[in-house]
Parts: sequence; C-alpha cells; structure tokens
Amino acid sequence: MNAPVSVMQTTHPPETTTPIILEHLPEPPGFSGRGCPRRARLQIDLLLLAIEALDLNASQSILAVAKEEQLQDIIKNRVFLWMLRSTNPLRRYSQRRPLSLAEAKALVAIACKLARRMTVTIRQLLTDYQQLQQKQIPLEHHLRLSHYLERFRAHFRSRMNPRRAGVAIYNTNDKLNDLAMELLGELLFCTGTAGMQRLWFSLFDGEVE
Repeated sequence: MNAPVSVMQTTHPPETTTPIILEHLPEPPGFSGRGCPRRARLQIDLLLLAIEALDLNASQSILAVAKEEQLQDIIKNRVFLWMLRSTNPLRRYSQRRPLSLAEAKALVAIACKLARRMTVTIRQLLTDYQQLQQKQIPLEHHLRLSHYLERFRAHFRSRMNPRRAGVAIYNTNDKLNDLAMELLGELLFCTGTAGMQRLWFSLFDGEVE
C-alpha cells in the first residue's frame, strides 16, 4: 500500500528577478507605478522605426535581443511587441493601454543594443549626409542613404495616422528625411558610453516633477 503523498502549498508567488540590463535604467523620480508619458512612447517607437529602416530583419533582431537579454517575460512575442509599439499615440492603430516603465526600459535597452551593432553604419550615413548637404548633392546619389530614407518614409506613412497633427506636419519627403536623419543622430547618441542611460532620462525631460 502506497503511503499518501503530502503536497505542501505556499501562498507566496514565485520570485521574479529584474533582467540585469534593466538594472541600469532606474525609475525617474515621481514615476513609480505610473506609465510612460506620451512623448516617451512616441520617441521609443520612432527610434525602432529608424532601426527597421536600417535593418530589413529588425523585427527578428528585436525578438532575438529580447531573448539574449532575458526580456521574454516583458516582450513575449511579435504580437506583444506590436502592442507595445502601438502605444505610440501617432499610430494608425494606437493602443489605449499604457506603456509601463518596465516595458519602456526593455524597448530602450533593445534599441540601444541594436544601435550599437550598427554604430559604423549609422556614423557613416550621418557623415555622408552632411557632406552631401554641404556640396548640395541630391541624396538620391547616395545609394545606401537613399534606401534608408525611402524605407523610413514608407514605414512612417504606412503606420502613422495622417489625421494626427503630429503626423500631418511631415507632409513632404524633405520633412520626413529630416526626421529620419534626426533619429539617426539619436541612435548614434545611444551607442556611446552610458548612452542607454542618457537616452532613458532624456525621454522624461520636462516630465519629472
């Protein structure tokens, strides 16, 4: 006769640990328990949009980095990633759900890691763009830069809501090109020493009480 099996039950939830990479991004003062402000949600999505314009496989790369950095509990899959990015209020299918600080940290960490991998490309494109501007040479003469700008414009127009004032202001190729290059500059900013922390706190400039 088998002895009865005693099963111990506990009321304590399993312990969760913060992924190491997120420990480098402390919560801004006054934001504990709050979601990300509008500008932060918008800016994070636009930076990822620029990365997608640089890298055709960016979506897979984002999920791969999430796995490498043990962020799968936050960014569970491609659909969930889309939901997080759709908290950008300028999106055609914007989600009303908030973007938590943990989710925002994960997206920032991933964006910075991908930007670091593309540091040489980003710096070269910015340098070439400046030289083309100085010599008044059309951007179309630079194949790689032209492809980046074309893809960025296409991504922006297909995913953002044209009825939003924040989208309507980018109603020409030149204005979208300027935004695309500005975002490249911000991505390069992420690649330096403590770049991830600087980007993180810049998202809350003017928001911290």
